[in-house]
Amino acid sequence: MTAYLRQRISGILFGAVALLAAFLLVRGLVGAPAYTDAHYHFNAAQRFSAGDGLTDTYLWTYFGSPETYDGSQPLPSHLYWMPLTSVLSGLSMGLLGNTYAIAQTPLIFCVAGAACISYRLGFRLGGTRRTAWCAGLITVFGGFFARFWGTIDTFAPMALVGALGLYLLGKGLDGLKNELSVSCLSLWLLAGCAAALGHLIRPDGLLLLLTGWALLFWMAVRHHWWRKSLLAGLMLAVGYLAVMSLWFVRNFFDMDAILPVGGLQSIWFTEYNDLFNYPPAARFTDFWNSGGIGFFLSTRWQSFAGADGLLSGNLGTFIAVEGIVIMAPLMLIGLWGRRRQPFLAPFWIYALGLHIAMTLVFPFPGARGGLFHGAAALWPWWAALGVLGCEDAVRWVAKRRKSWNLRVATRIFTFALVGYAIFLSLMMGTRGIVPPTTAVPRFYAELDAALPENARVLINDPAALYYFTGRGGAVVPNSSPDVIRELAERYDLDFVVFERSGLPSPMFEAWNNPPAFLTPIEFNQSGAKLYAIAR
Repeated sequence: MTAYLRQRISGILFGAVALLAAFLLVRGLVGAPAYTDAHYHFNAAQRFSAGDGLTDTYLWTYFGSPETYDGSQPLPSHLYWMPLTSVLSGLSMGLLGNTYAIAQTPLIFCVAGAACISYRLGFRLGGTRRTAWCAGLITVFGGFFARFWGTIDTFAPMALVGALGLYLLGKGLDGLKNELSVSCLSLWLLAGCAAALGHLIRPDGLLLLLTGWALLFWMAVRHHWWRKSLLAGLMLAVGYLAVMSLWFVRNFFDMDAILPVGGLQSIWFTEYNDLFNYPPAARFTDFWNSGGIGFFLSTRWQSFAGADGLLSGNLGTFIAVEGIVIMAPLMLIGLWGRRRQPFLAPFWIYALGLHIAMTLVFPFPGARGGLFHGAAALWPWWAALGVLGCEDAVRWVAKRRKSWNLRVATRIFTFALVGYAIFLSLMMGTRGIVPPTTAVPRFYAELDAALPENARVLINDPAALYYFTGRGGAVVPNSSPDVIRELAERYDLDFVVFERSGLPSPMFEAWNNPPAFLTPIEFNQSGAKLYAIAR
């Protein structure tokens, strides 16, 4: 059997193993939405599958929200988050059936696809089937991502699309060393399409496009490849615009802008809860008046190191999530030893840009999960580089310890790394199992029973309210109680629920001293109060 044939059989066999493992992890660990983001994406997917388009009947943030809403027509959805996760699951449910398990089907292929990219990276960078298998297995089991692979959220789609986009950029950069060909330009076109898909999953997916342009500009300056770089950059832009154009058109007609701009205002947040401000404002002047340069430095340091002790911030995300602790130094060793390879330049520039953006530019969203979500694109690459770093470290030691058998030691340590990664993945994944259930929590069941039909509610988590009861509404704002009446008029709201554990600090005074326009309604839930809003 030729080496080529053995390689092909190995690749096919790994693909089958990855698909099976992805199916078991996605279906076995998550059976229902368990937090706001997951409720939101799944709600939108259900509405999309039912033929309602990308629409909502509630507001979970006021950034990007319309001026008014009278309840007669649904709102355009994804005015802050991006839509592709909901579209993928919505298409799946529209074709195969309206269940959560069906909605997870695209995620299975995303996880398996990300693992196959890591397998390919392992083979390309390491040259052996062992390296490829080890990289792919670490990726599919996921480490700290394992418990989120099956959630209708951005993790699995970003792992596939982000890793693929970086792979295409690396291949395209390699191709610029030769005469420009149709195949090379095609790679840049496909990289542009992947950048658009990444952007449709998460706003930071736009970094794929920016990374490609930055590298092409550098290549033009350093090697004087102006013509090649210009053509490649043009193809990158064409691919991006070809995919994004429909989303731009939809946004233009629904909100007079091609992209939501609310996310950019998070640069000037003074705390994470500013995301729920009403009016939806986060200005430089407010940020500067909170403490000037000292406040800037302290908030960025907290984002990096963590407000609850060292490693509770983005540094901890890098070490624990991206590097599963033990693999963190190994993947850096693997990257450093191959730092001069043009193929890896898009990856490390994107990784650096993502961490800088989520620490210095968007510190509050970044430390509260933004980096964790975005790092899914890096996970298949880190897995491959971690295995390569392990091999490099063993090789370094073997040169200094003549008693070591390099071949045997490499197998032992790389297999041990894979075993550790699988153990950690299963331990973390099974600790956070979300069983499939259709039961409505008592809180939402009693709230639904206490409200008249079609009542709209101001509540801490309107996405969960809609998921469990089908009711629309809006989020309790990070503002004084006086704005409740204005919100009720503007967004057709009838009732407000105060939940003590999650009440924004400006609303605390309403817990014991509600405004006169609020009428108490009997609601037998400790830690919560229900009021009718007089308009």
